[in-house]
Amino acid sequence: MPRVPLSVTIITLNEERNLPRALQSVQWAEEILVIDSGSTDRTVELGQQLGARVISRPWPGYGKQKNFAQQSAAYDWVLNIDADEFVTPELAAEIQQVLEFVGTGHSQAKGFYFPRKTFYLGRWIKHGGWYPNHLVRLADRRAASWTEPTVHETLVVKGDVFGLVGALEHDSFSGIREQILTNLNFSRLGSEDLKNKGQRASLFKLLWKPLGKFLETYVMKLGFMDGLPGLIISINAAHSMFLKYAYLIEAKLQERIPEKVQNAHLDRR
Repeated sequence: MPRVPLSVTIITLNEERNLPRALQSVQWAEEILVIDSGSTDRTVELGQQLGARVISRPWPGYGKQKNFAQQSAAYDWVLNIDADEFVTPELAAEIQQVLEFVGTGHSQAKGFYFPRKTFYLGRWIKHGGWYPNHLVRLADRRAASWTEPTVHETLVVKGDVFGLVGALEHDSFSGIREQILTNLNFSRLGSEDLKNKGQRASLFKLLWKPLGKFLETYVMKLGFMDGLPGLIISINAAHSMFLKYAYLIEAKLQERIPEKVQNAHLDRR
């Protein structure tokens, strides 16, 4: 019995710069499925040109979109990658080998995780929590689903999950500006998750959480060994944490403002 067939899923929004490299790295898969949420660039066109099946769907959130992609796939075994990620030949060969083991009954695995290696500010980042950064991305969808928080979704697998050695390469941000813009968005979404979980805003958390994040990434996880990029990453991580709790405080303060006062403020604009 040959290896079990594989679907690769990618969710996109204006990814014409990154998508071709991602698609070219998974041409060996039986299916490539792109779920696009309204791109205004050439993302859809490029996806179709490179052999992907493209479905357009309004954006419902990260986890929900990935669950939709997984359920829309033609095959039960699904590999999910982002548009700015690249499956190396080594990882591709390893994935095909373990899927052959599954197909022949030599493995009862329901999922696999592997490291992700990120390129940022001219170098591969090897510390600070950015590497090895093991991610569960390959699974039998009959035993797996994505969590659906506002941000930082994870693939949860019911059954045995094993590790692979090959790394997924991540092209990351084009520069500091792009990272900061992403942090602004993720911090706001993260604050919504905190609020939904009943977390309370406090000055203590606003001050301590960013400091703790910096010490975690720069000292405990050896971010300092990545030189100046490592320092920038850790400061940005602390700033992102600060914003998340600042947004939470902002939401709490706005709740205390009487509706008529808010309306009067809007009327003056």
